[in-house]
Amino acid sequence: MEKLVYLLTGKGSGATLRDSLVEKAVPGLRAGGASQIAVNVNDEHVAHGEGVAIRRSDPPICAMVSFWMQNADDRGPCEAALAEYAHTLAGYLVVESRPLLHEPPVGKRAPGANLVTCIKQKPDIRYDEFIDRWNNEHRKVAVETQSTFAYVRNAVVRRLTTEGADWDGIVEESFPLEALSDPHVWYDCSNEDEYKKRLQRMMESVTAFLDLSALESTPMSEYWQG
Repeated sequence: MEKLVYLLTGKGSGATLRDSLVEKAVPGLRAGGASQIAVNVNDEHVAHGEGVAIRRSDPPICAMVSFWMQNADDRGPCEAALAEYAHTLAGYLVVESRPLLHEPPVGKRAPGANLVTCIKQKPDIRYDEFIDRWNNEHRKVAVETQSTFAYVRNAVVRRLTTEGADWDGIVEESFPLEALSDPHVWYDCSNEDEYKKRLQRMMESVTAFLDLSALESTPMSEYWQG
């Protein structure tokens, strides 16, 4: 089995795109051999989180659809099912790991907000150092400093489409909805001093292995389709 992740710049509003993906694209994905399908969309439920978004793509990333297939070489029908609802479609073959597990309800909106972040390795470090820092030290920092209740790492193996940037990883972190507008909730603390300490620890961690000038982050709602 192989996991595929697609980043979409969409057509229409978040709600319209969400409904089109869930009601129309997902059946096409299943017919094309996809399973364990997750639809993530920047919709009205996370509209208050624009303050934490980092936009670099033009037009911006507004949805992410991931699924598993027996063989990624057979992805053509699945890409066709998604392309109808995307202005651009960027696909990636990834290796998934889940440092924090969650079980979202099937066919319904998952609790909280899913922050989808596309990352690139810091140019002055080796790839093995990038992976080591991401998987070990940064995992510890992320879990200990934030209110994250689900954490998915998608390490990019290769790009599957001509569209899209050459990302090294695509991260999914689930937060309480309140975290999108309240940094104290985000960093799971009750006072400004503790917030500053946790923020500093996080910044020291990310600047050690990420190219922050390339980072792109979008709050989304997750709709697990199973």
